[in-house]
Amino acid sequence: MRKGAGHNQRGQGMTEYLVIVALVAVAAIAVYQSFGQVIRSQTAAMAKELAGEDGSAESQMAQGAAEAAANQTAAKTLKSFTGNAGVSP
Repeated sequence: MRKGAGHNQRGQGMTEYLVIVALVAVAAIAVYQSFGQVIRSQTAAMAKELAGEDGSAESQMAQGAAEAAANQTAAKTLKSFTGNAGVSP
């Protein structure tokens, strides 16, 4: 009996680990959805600057994308939730 109990505990630990990994993955996807364009624009600006070129256009694009993501995130709060799809209070 003890041998089976140890196996169940290891299986439970693995299941808990997989649930945590899945939650982290979902959170990472949500962050990338919101700030993906910002990250791509900042990376492009850094690459241009490292190559000796002007990356100010990409930097401005990153700033605009960051502001848009912040506005989109600010608009989604529990206060604005009414239960009707696409209808705000």
